[in-house]
Amino acid sequence: MRLLLIEDDFKIASFVMKGLEAAAFAVDHAADGDSGLDLALNATYDVIIVDLMLPRRDGLSVIRRLRREQIMTPVIILSAKDSVDDRVKGLETGSDDYLPKPFAFAELLARIQALIRRASGRSEPTLLTFADLRLDLVTREVFRGGRRIDLQPLEYSLLAYLMRNAGKVVSKTMIMEHVWNYNFDPQTNVVEARICRLRDKIDKGFEPKLLHTVRGVGYVIRSDT
Repeated sequence: MRLLLIEDDFKIASFVMKGLEAAAFAVDHAADGDSGLDLALNATYDVIIVDLMLPRRDGLSVIRRLRREQIMTPVIILSAKDSVDDRVKGLETGSDDYLPKPFAFAELLARIQALIRRASGRSEPTLLTFADLRLDLVTREVFRGGRRIDLQPLEYSLLAYLMRNAGKVVSKTMIMEHVWNYNFDPQTNVVEARICRLRDKIDKGFEPKLLHTVRGVGYVIRSDT
């Protein structure tokens, strides 16, 4: 899952980004309205989080422009403005939720997950399973054949993305868009390196092999038995 955070307060932005990345989201950050709008118009996100009082272009203007362009990505407003009139104005502009500052990160995360469920029309599972591989999205634990597997944060995010798309081949570009940040350098071999390390952890010593490379196309979680 890939999120966009448009927030000019770097302390808040750092706090939110760390929490979301720990929850296996890829997060892009923009510190002003123009930069945020440019990212939102040119990349695909699952949720956009917008502060209202931004340099160069305010948050409501960003939302209005997105809706005019028929970009219906769910939007959460974060704002120190917490009057009823401010909330109503934000929702009428086209946002999907409004969370006043200061806020608890757990509440922000719950609201993000609720918007993702609503947008997809289905419930987000708390447990991903394929064959004897199990990934718990709540505890962030991974097991294969009952044996616990320790993963680095990016390896965990990569596996979660692959398991959400089990049986489907996902390209390197798709992985970069959903697991790495917008500024990721596509010329590096970091995806291949992470895939190799992940394969060692979830397939070495187990049968059947689950993580496969489809040459020239991408990668897939599947059982060939």
